[in-house]
Amino acid sequence: MVEGGIPYPMISDPGGKIGSLYGVYNEEKGVDVRGRFLIDPEGMVQAMEVLTPPVGRNVAEVLRQLKAFQHHQRTGELMPSGWQPGKPTLPPESETLTRAGHVWEIWKTDMAF
Repeated sequence: MVEGGIPYPMISDPGGKIGSLYGVYNEEKGVDVRGRFLIDPEGMVQAMEVLTPPVGRNVAEVLRQLKAFQHHQRTGELMPSGWQPGKPTLPPESETLTRAGHVWEIWKTDMAF
């Protein structure tokens, strides 16, 4: 489907062993429900999305999330709702926790759109 292949691993799950571990295996139909999991280098699930067949996935949103997690890993900064590369971030979590109740001074809701 993609010229030259895809630059990340994809797996097949006959029998639903992996899907069962992630809670997306439909035993009655014998298939995994569409799921997407972002797993960090330490093996921790950082994001997941599970959709039933009527609704397709949003590749742009997956890429946005991946870039946000990578940015966080590099900088420690937090990405607010709707963050896009190049847009303002929030300070690292240790500093943001001291701003509890005052994040609105840094980030405005119109920045999410």
